[in-house]
Amino acid sequence: MKQVCYIANQGQHYRFPVFQRMSEELHCDFYLGDRTQTPVKSFDYERLTGYKCTLKNRFLGPFYWQSGAVRLFWKPYDCYLFTGEPFCLSTWCLLLLAKLSRKKMVAWTHGWYGREGRVKTWVKRLYFSLCTDILVYGEYAIRLMTEEGIPASKMRCIANSLDSDRNLAIRKKTTVTDIYSSHFGNAHPTVIYCGRIQRVKKLDMLLDSIKLLRDSGTPVNLVIVGSDVDGIGLEQQAAQLGIEDSVWFYGPCYDDERLGELFYNAHVCVSPGNIGLTAIHALSFGCPAITHDNFAHQMPEFEAIQPGVTGDFFKEDDTKDLAEKIRAWVTTDDEGRAKAREAAFAEIDRKWNVDYQMEILHQIL
Repeated sequence: MKQVCYIANQGQHYRFPVFQRMSEELHCDFYLGDRTQTPVKSFDYERLTGYKCTLKNRFLGPFYWQSGAVRLFWKPYDCYLFTGEPFCLSTWCLLLLAKLSRKKMVAWTHGWYGREGRVKTWVKRLYFSLCTDILVYGEYAIRLMTEEGIPASKMRCIANSLDSDRNLAIRKKTTVTDIYSSHFGNAHPTVIYCGRIQRVKKLDMLLDSIKLLRDSGTPVNLVIVGSDVDGIGLEQQAAQLGIEDSVWFYGPCYDDERLGELFYNAHVCVSPGNIGLTAIHALSFGCPAITHDNFAHQMPEFEAIQPGVTGDFFKEDDTKDLAEKIRAWVTTDDEGRAKAREAAFAEIDRKWNVDYQMEILHQIL
C-alpha cells in the first residue's frame, strides 16, 4: 500500500468522518493547517488517528504559505494528497519538486467555477497541469476544466459529504412530528433555512418571498436555523414586513437529531444565495432544496438538486420567481412530499456520502 500524506489548508469540522475513514483504510498521515481566511470551525485534530502535526498558514493578501509543508517532500511518502488551491505557494513548490521524482500529486479541489478571468484561467491551467490526478467536488467543474484543455482522464468527481453514517441512522428513525404546528399554532407549510446567517446567503429575499406568498393567499411559516455572523438584522425586517408571527428565529443548533426533525418536517429548504452543504444536509433528511440558477456563483453541492425532483432553481435575484418556486413545493400533497423525500434519500445514497468518497479514493490512491 502506498504511503499517503495529506496536506490540508484546515481540518474543517464537517470533514472529520471522511478523514477518519482515510486514516483507518488508507493509513493516511494528516498535516493540517491552523486556519483559513474565511472563518470555519475545525474539529479537534487530536481526535484524528492519522494526525501528525499542525501547519502554520502564513497569509500575504490572498496567498499563503504552509510552514513545514515543503519539508514533507523528503519524507518516505509515495503520494501527496492536498487541498488544490493555487493560492497556496508552498503547494507550488511541492508540485515542482514532484516533477523531479515519481511521487504522485493529487489535488482535492473545487477546480473551476466558471467566473475565472484571463489571468486566473492561465494560472489554474498551469497549476492543474502539474498534478498527477485531480479530485473535483462536482461534474460541472469537470466539464469546465475539460473545455479548458485539462484531460478528463486525470479528473474524478469525489462529491462532498457530511457525517453520512450518523445521518442515515437518524433518518431511519425520524418521523413526522408537530414541531412546527405546536410552535406556530397553525398547520401552514414550513420553509427552512439552516446555516450561517450571512449577507452572501441573501436571506432578505427569503423574507420578501414569504411576504409575497402570504399576500397572494399562500401563507407559510419560516424557520431560520443558525447564528447571525454578519449582523444582518432579519428580525427587524420580519417586523417591518409584518410577518414576524410566521418566522421562527431558532438560533444555532448542533444537535443532529433535532436538525433531522426540523428538516424532515419542513416542506422545502431555501438558500437564496449559494447553497453549499446546506443542500446535502437538507436532502439527507428528505427535505428538497431551492437555490439560484447562476451556477458560476454556486458551490458544487448544487448538483444534488434535480429540478422538480429534489428541489428547484429560481432566477438569480428574482424574488417573485423564488416565491413561485416555493409555492410549488409547499402546495404539494402528502404523496408528493413522500416522493420528494425518497428522491432526496436516493440522491444522497448515490453519491453524497463518505462511502462514495472512499470508493473514489481507493481507486485513485
